[in-house]
Amino acid sequence: MSKIKFLMPKSLIYIILLISPAWLLLAQQVIPLPITSYDYTLPANNVSPIAMGTGALNLTNPEDPFCAYGNPALMADNKLGSLSLSFLLSTQEDLEFYEALSLSNTLKDKQFKYFVLNTGPVSFSYQPVSAVHISQFTNNGMNSEYYDYKMDKVQISWGGRDENYPKFAAGINLKYLSGRLVYLKEHKEGYNLIRDGFIDDKAKGVSGDLGFTYKMGNIVYSASFYDLLSMLWWENYDSVTLKRRAALGLGFEGTNSHYFAGVQGKIAQEPETTFHLGYSYTFNLGKSNYSTTQNRNSLDLRVGLYSHDFYGTDNINFTLGGGYYYKNFRFDFSLNNTGMKLSDSDYLFSLSAGI
Repeated sequence: MSKIKFLMPKSLIYIILLISPAWLLLAQQVIPLPITSYDYTLPANNVSPIAMGTGALNLTNPEDPFCAYGNPALMADNKLGSLSLSFLLSTQEDLEFYEALSLSNTLKDKQFKYFVLNTGPVSFSYQPVSAVHISQFTNNGMNSEYYDYKMDKVQISWGGRDENYPKFAAGINLKYLSGRLVYLKEHKEGYNLIRDGFIDDKAKGVSGDLGFTYKMGNIVYSASFYDLLSMLWWENYDSVTLKRRAALGLGFEGTNSHYFAGVQGKIAQEPETTFHLGYSYTFNLGKSNYSTTQNRNSLDLRVGLYSHDFYGTDNINFTLGGGYYYKNFRFDFSLNNTGMKLSDSDYLFSLSAGI
């Protein structure tokens, strides 16, 4: 029986030999995205010192200029225009390298937090949801990693109510996200650094929130649903969805007092439910007419707490805040700490001006 020989052209052999090292190098550099969690509505990430001071969740207080962040339905009760910004000052310890890599919501210790323009029932806002830059060598000096990740969000919010159902209000947040990740991993051979993996990728995404309130006398019932429909598209990696969360709240409004209780958790994922309690009191100063912002002169004090289980002080976040409102201007601040360790508090400040 004759044998059939298959001869490969020499030109094809040369091509294979030439491109094989390139394919091997490419295979070494294709690494998975280090980010494993896209969770942007954690209580500790709240952008409002008014909300943070009363337990890190605001679902019922429309006087907060950042209220659309927690519940867009509150914009239905906003009749004024204002320009507001908040700033974060954190004293938390530096995250471990791989802990910072896995999170999508890490911010700098000193960070501009939020900007919002309110125009009646509509608001426009900008938020840096993540900004982290880390570069380090391992303890033995043989491996190095560089990580730079930034994600920004712009949002439009609207709240309204039907004249036939004045007790009920609804609102929506529409978000657009844009970001970039640069990640480099190398090891040392002699005096040279050999690349093990490299990522330079961009992402764009959309998301939406829904909020509702129902008012009966001095009691306000509320609900918010965050990132219900979302998608984040990476240029060279699979698209991902944001963590969906829901929150329920109950507020009671007295003459000068505001009580709040709420609960927040994830939807259809591992539960991380937190329970929130808050209280605020307003001191009217002088003979100012409280009903008109042009003549308003008041001082607010706020306290709150939140936890997963309230089991021991080390599992409880304690919040404290205050604010001063003079005519069309207001200044607010809050601090948030675990276990009543004031020296480890995160501070949030905001300035607002009526327009």
